[in-house]
Amino acid sequence: MSEIFKQTTDRAVAAREAGVTWTIRAWSELDCEALYAILAARSAVFVVEQDCPYQDLDGLDRHGIHLLATASDGSALAYARLLPAGLRFKEPSIGRVLTTDLARGQGLGRRLMQRCLDEARQRYPGQSIRISAQQYLERFYQNLGFVTVSEPYDEDGIAHIEMLAT
Repeated sequence: MSEIFKQTTDRAVAAREAGVTWTIRAWSELDCEALYAILAARSAVFVVEQDCPYQDLDGLDRHGIHLLATASDGSALAYARLLPAGLRFKEPSIGRVLTTDLARGQGLGRRLMQRCLDEARQRYPGQSIRISAQQYLERFYQNLGFVTVSEPYDEDGIAHIEMLAT
């Protein structure tokens, strides 16, 4: 068994935190319920709330590590995808970051990103982590240690910037 797979499997056990269950799973470890919760949340936030029809299923999910916070009923509260270097960017990257409408304003997004950064640093020691962030969230990501490394650009009708954390 590869070391990365073993690390992922060892971490697939959920951690509980004040009514929130956190899971970190590779694609092959996602069950139907978790996958449905992830895709439903991504669609609700990125397509419906942001009124942005785009091709969410980009073929990269199967290569990613999926960080998911769920409520007691299994619904997604927060989610992000960690991709290895060379898939989306030359560095490992965090993307598809979201907090659902019901979970906003509780610090869950910050905890999600801290978990993502911890996971990325453990899996990819010494490597910078790149994100493509919606520009209006620049200060949020700066407070997590990210530095803006690009001019604003349009992605699916929304202003984005690239940011790096070391």
